[in-house]
Amino acid sequence: MRYIRSVLTQAGVWASHPSAFAIVSAYVIAWLTLSRESFGWAGVATTATWLMTLIIQRAEHRDTQAIHAKLDELLRATANARDELANLDEEEPEVIAEHRTTEREQI
Repeated sequence: MRYIRSVLTQAGVWASHPSAFAIVSAYVIAWLTLSRESFGWAGVATTATWLMTLIIQRAEHRDTQAIHAKLDELLRATANARDELANLDEEEPEVIAEHRTTEREQI
């Protein structure tokens, strides 16, 4: 199960990479080349859905990376910050959620 969670997390990172747009473009070109008559409105809708998903994923990834960079800077600037928090973003989402729940219970 841990492997599956790791693969899913990595898939989200891959989907935000510019090469994902190239892959979708190559798929659409292949579809149009090999079976133009089956493309139709369903093909347009499918392509639009994939492209919008990639655009949204890219924007969210960019925002997340910016937030992490800012938080890392704040953690470095704060003398009493715990070192393990600086690397928490490398954990799986379930581990982060568990950490947050534990922290809330201690307050």
